[in-house]
Amino acid sequence: MLIIIGGDAAGMSAASRYKRRNPDGEMIVLEKTMDVSYSACSMPYNIGDADSLMDSLIVRKAEVFREKQGIDLRTGHEVTGIDREKKIVSGKKHDGSDFSLNYDELLIATGTQAVVPSIPGTDLPGVFTLKTLEDGRKIKDFLAGSTVKNCVIIGMGYIALEMAEALEKRGIGIRMVKKRPDLLPWMIPEQSSVVKDHLEEKGVELVTGQEILVIEESSHAPGGLKVKGNSAELTGEMVLVAMGVIPAAKIAGDAGLKLGPGGSIHVDNFMKTSDPSIWSAGDCADARDIVSGKDTWIPLALTANRGGRIAADNILGDAAEFKGIAGTSVFKVFDLEVARTGLSMEEAEAAGFDPVYADIISKSKAHTFADAERVHAALIGDKKTGRILGAQMVGKEGVARRINAAAVALQAGMTAEEFYACDLAYAPPFSPVWDPILMAAGNLIKKLQK
Repeated sequence: MLIIIGGDAAGMSAASRYKRRNPDGEMIVLEKTMDVSYSACSMPYNIGDADSLMDSLIVRKAEVFREKQGIDLRTGHEVTGIDREKKIVSGKKHDGSDFSLNYDELLIATGTQAVVPSIPGTDLPGVFTLKTLEDGRKIKDFLAGSTVKNCVIIGMGYIALEMAEALEKRGIGIRMVKKRPDLLPWMIPEQSSVVKDHLEEKGVELVTGQEILVIEESSHAPGGLKVKGNSAELTGEMVLVAMGVIPAAKIAGDAGLKLGPGGSIHVDNFMKTSDPSIWSAGDCADARDIVSGKDTWIPLALTANRGGRIAADNILGDAAEFKGIAGTSVFKVFDLEVARTGLSMEEAEAAGFDPVYADIISKSKAHTFADAERVHAALIGDKKTGRILGAQMVGKEGVARRINAAAVALQAGMTAEEFYACDLAYAPPFSPVWDPILMAAGNLIKKLQK
């Protein structure tokens, strides 16, 4: 009997793969919510459109998995404990009753949970997180049933920035607050300032260096909320706590499984945990960084889907290997595309490299096109070996796809000179003759040779 805990990207990828290859195999999927297989990354954009339905983000309903694929999918089943010696998982059903099940093989695909500060007021009406589809429903219902003029967003990460745009589209003023002094700490300063300036151009108020002490009802406005920091107060009718996520790995830790970076579940290259009968995949599990060679934890959609598929193959007796990740990501901040892959300067130094970066400003198209946009591109390299360690890009167009070239260079372990010699496509409507990413490589070579 295979039991899978978690019914989203990694869990359902594994379940579908296992069932396809082993139709008669016994398998149960346990999901604590009532939703499975939905596009969580699309929730901010859905919230920005008042007329769209949150349920339109469901890729495949639970009934489809059950009826068409024959998967025993049990929603409303939260696993709270794992007895490794007896090979039993136990927990609570949606109706409050208990359950327990025996397993031969176990896959933990519990994903992440939102970071919520331990301060008074996070449970007040009008205070939200955005992690699950149900969270999205609650936010949309709240916006439909009340007049929100201003929203305070605690945090300035990916979800926070995407939600700033989504709420601004609905005519809501945005005030963002965080503890650290910098906007995107992994970015080189030249690019971070571009994002900061763009946010302020869009009317977003940015308040940094604030430790949040309490969220409370405002005495000056009925239905209003006040977020108090150590030296600033921000008010609004809605508060979004978007301080990032952590691995949902408590049941693994409580069961004595080895944990990795950030409290994630440690797995080997075959998705196996420290228990030979237990596997893990998705946002709750760690992975090998292809640049540093060290364990890392970066929750990403493609990683989750790929990890679930590989875990299923290995549970069925294969030796499918997960090759590692570069941490490639891209997100939208109003009119900007912001992308990265590989290590930041800080991460490269911590990994033992001697990093240097080169940044350039180019155009998304040939100079003859009046609508060509500025592209800020940076490459990080190692002085000792000349190897590329990371890349960062910002621009209004031509960023989201260009970052993939750098990601492939990282996967191949290329040096700056090897990447500079790559034959990239050129046509005036799409790029200058020397693509921005190649220009960055050329500048990096000069810096590495000094």
